[in-house]
Amino acid sequence: MILLLQFFLAHILGDFFLQSSKWLASKELKKWRSPYLYVHVFIHFILIILVTWDLGLWGVALVISILHLLIDAIKLQYQKPTTQRAWFFIDQLAHLVVLFCVWSFHEKVSWSYIAIATPGTLIISTAILFVLKPASLITKFAISKWAPGVSTNSSSHTIGVLESLKNAGEWIGFLERLLILIFILLGKWEGVGFLLAAKSVFRFGDLKEPKETKLTEYVVIGTFLSFFIAILTGIITSQLLTML
Repeated sequence: MILLLQFFLAHILGDFFLQSSKWLASKELKKWRSPYLYVHVFIHFILIILVTWDLGLWGVALVISILHLLIDAIKLQYQKPTTQRAWFFIDQLAHLVVLFCVWSFHEKVSWSYIAIATPGTLIISTAILFVLKPASLITKFAISKWAPGVSTNSSSHTIGVLESLKNAGEWIGFLERLLILIFILLGKWEGVGFLLAAKSVFRFGDLKEPKETKLTEYVVIGTFLSFFIAILTGIITSQLLTML
């Protein structure tokens, strides 16, 4: 496991700290023809040797570097301005998969479904998945009858609906329920209180006008229902884990 962490450290240093904006711009413009692409890959090779401090791993470092070059080249070749975000995550995920696979092969780690799918793993995985989309839909449909309508006043400001980022509420719900689940499984209930206080400051701070009463109540109901589902899921998950 130490070797995998060393690979990961070398990757972080090479991809995020030892790569300038000038290099990135050159790679995006010239793609395969950019000399900085090959310098970048060579730096990864050197970093793996330095971080592991083992010249005997030069072959492993070479394999990782070559695969890193291929992944970066494919990303540069096919990404467009509109798909840069998606390609960033695909690129990083591919690098991590390579590191994990090379490490597994080098350490002769054997994997089987039975070893991975333990009762504890299944319980936690089910809880994580539940607090994402299912919990989001439950909350949405439960409070849908109170959804504030849209109306405008003489100043052409919207009443009852605040301008927000697309799907921001759903992503806020995902993150808050995941954090609540993590806090409960770690036994850090104070984290749940801190999260609720923080959300109260940021989410309810702008809902002060009397005309926004319905929207405020709608947001409060949704927040508490989301927290209730996450807390209940965390408690049930903790109890199931203690029964193993």
